[in-house]
Amino acid sequence: MSTIQTDKIFKKQDFVYFSMKNVLSIILGGGQGTRLYPLTKLRAKPAVPLAGKYRLIDIPVSNCLNSGVDKIYVLTQFNSTSLNRHINQTYRPSSFSSGFVDILAAQQTPDNPGWFQGTADAVRQYMWLFEPWDITEYLILSGDHLYRMDYSDFINRHRDTNADITLSVLPVGYDVASSFGLLKVDGSGRVIDFQEKPKGDALEKMKVDTTSLGLDAEAAKEKPFIASMGIYVFKKEVLAKMLKNNKECTDFGKEIIPFAIENYNVQAYLFDDYWEDIGTIESFYDANLNLAKPNPAFSLYKSESPIYTRPRYLPPSRIFDCQIKDSILGEGCILEKVTVNHSMLGLRTTINEGSVIEDALLMGCDFYQKDNEYKADIAAGRVPMGIGANTTIRRAIVDKNAHIGNNVQIVNKDNVQEGSFEDQGFCIRNGIVIVLKDAIIPDHTII
Repeated sequence: MSTIQTDKIFKKQDFVYFSMKNVLSIILGGGQGTRLYPLTKLRAKPAVPLAGKYRLIDIPVSNCLNSGVDKIYVLTQFNSTSLNRHINQTYRPSSFSSGFVDILAAQQTPDNPGWFQGTADAVRQYMWLFEPWDITEYLILSGDHLYRMDYSDFINRHRDTNADITLSVLPVGYDVASSFGLLKVDGSGRVIDFQEKPKGDALEKMKVDTTSLGLDAEAAKEKPFIASMGIYVFKKEVLAKMLKNNKECTDFGKEIIPFAIENYNVQAYLFDDYWEDIGTIESFYDANLNLAKPNPAFSLYKSESPIYTRPRYLPPSRIFDCQIKDSILGEGCILEKVTVNHSMLGLRTTINEGSVIEDALLMGCDFYQKDNEYKADIAAGRVPMGIGANTTIRRAIVDKNAHIGNNVQIVNKDNVQEGSFEDQGFCIRNGIVIVLKDAIIPDHTII
């Protein structure tokens, strides 16, 4: 249900929409984001650019706003400057609204002198701020997932079953099962067992007949596990009690949820749509480029549930004598006589004549380089910002504001799978070359 198009709001009972005002959303911004390094070297994980113009944080915040949930806190503790700037410049509720999107960074207090020790501990340290709110549920979300969900359906299922906690779940196969918290449910949907990232025999014990979730026999054979998505709804008083009485528990998946199953009514809510954890370099790269396919599993173009982000008022992209196939271009790009295939070009990307971009994610630039600075770089033999002439970039991620020279080859010629060459301006993760933010790659370089 969208809160933006009012003609659709009232096609449901009014209380469904307005009851979402009784929900407080808490988005977990994560720790150092080591799985996404070096993209998290200079920014918090939720601030990592996505799909040419967005940030990761825009996904859960947009889902909240489109579901009628407008009280939103984002918890973070590492490199939060760019995240703060993005939130402040993007989400500005009306002065007459009770809604907000606020950043809460880790801070030292007499009761909590240290950093967040885990997902549950992060929420615990701010319960003094959350508890005074006149709400009935806490909606706990992650900041590194790509999906579109109407949380009102999720929350109303929680209320209909009188659950203390409800987990959003999806069926998965052997290939990814050991990366998730897996669970079993009884006939009423109540969770009766939970194991965090089991392997071996423990994994086999978590197999279930997922036809009970509505899958056909073939799909159930391919996906015999039920995985937690790391998305939870808690009754207000239940979360407060659990965090207060179990101070040794610092993580929701590893400790809070297993404990709750034995002592509370924990229900499962089946999410049967696209969902991707994009917390690793490989999954982040794949998810971005999948958006550029002719019929992507996740669409950016649903007007009834849009993804919001900061308005930048950029000019349209200018494309001169180029060949572009299966790609997405952000606003303000300037391309001249180049070939782009199955790639994502972010805001203000500039690519010069003769270059080839293939299977690549270019995050663009935060600003246009001034003409006098560009000319000064050329005159002094320095590499200006953008992609130079006759350069090839293949299976790579180029972070913002990179200076890549002429006749450069970024193709991972030695097929390196893992390597850190930060002194040279790049890393390699999962065989993907990642050019660092603000890096300078000289003319004729071969990577």
